[in-house]
Amino acid sequence: MKYILLSAILATAATLSAAEPVKVTEKIDILELMKKGGVDYHINDKMEVTGKPEEIFVLKDGQLTITGKAYGYMITKAAYENYRLVTEFKWTGKTWGKRAEKARDSGILVHCHGPAGALGGTWCASIEAQIIEGGMGDFLVLSPKLPDGTVVQCQMESEFELDRDGEKRWKKGAPRQLLKGGRINWEKRDEDWKDVVDFKGKDDPDAPVGEWNKMEVICKNGTIRILFNGRMVNEGFAAQPSSGPIAIQTEGAEMVVRKYELLPLTDGE
Repeated sequence: MKYILLSAILATAATLSAAEPVKVTEKIDILELMKKGGVDYHINDKMEVTGKPEEIFVLKDGQLTITGKAYGYMITKAAYENYRLVTEFKWTGKTWGKRAEKARDSGILVHCHGPAGALGGTWCASIEAQIIEGGMGDFLVLSPKLPDGTVVQCQMESEFELDRDGEKRWKKGAPRQLLKGGRINWEKRDEDWKDVVDFKGKDDPDAPVGEWNKMEVICKNGTIRILFNGRMVNEGFAAQPSSGPIAIQTEGAEMVVRKYELLPLTDGE
C-alpha cells in the first residue's frame, strides 16, 4: 500500500493551496474571508440531502448559518500553521435527512490536504476536531484511500487509554501511541453514548440547543489541543502534516456561527 503526505499530493488538489502556509501574526477573520472570496466549497451531490454552497453556507449580518442540509465543507484557500482557531456556534435544533433523528453533528478540519471529497466523496484528508452532541472535542484522523489504493495519510500521536468498550479515550500522561486513522474520544465522553438527537452525557461540556458554545483548536508545530467552553478536552502530538487549509463541515444539522477566526499564538501556548 502506498502512502503520501502533503508535498506529494497538493498538485492534484484543485481546492487546496499549494503555497507556503501563512504564519498567523494577526487576527484573520474567516467570515471576512468569505466576503472576499477567500474560501472554496465542496458538497457531495450524491447524498440524500444536498444543495448549492450559497444555500448551505449563508453569511448575513456578520453571522454564518450552516443549514446542514448537505454533506461537505467550506475550506480556506490559503494554508495556515501555528495558530489558535476560535469558533463560537450554537445549534438551532434543525436536522435533516438520514441524520434527522441522530446526534447533531459538524466539525472543524485542520491540516487539510489531498483531493476534495477523497473520503466517501465528502471529506478530505485532515484531522477533525469533532463537533457532535456527546462528543465535543473528539479527534478523528481522516486518511482516505484513493481509487488506485494510495492512502492520503494523516497521522498523530496521542496519549490515550481504552474505555469500557475498548474505544480510545484521551488520558493526559498515558503513553503516546501513533494513530494513522480513526478516533480518539475526548477525556470524559460518556461510555453509554448513543447516536440520537439531543444526547447529553453527565460530563458533557456543551450548552443546550439555542445557546452559544466556544471551541478553540490550538495548533503549534504538530501539537493540537482542543478547548471546549474553556475546558481542555483533548490533545495530540506530532501531527503530520502540521499545516494546511482549514474547513468547517455541513453534516445534517443546522448551526449558527458568530465567530470563526484565527489568532496568533501567545507566549506559553
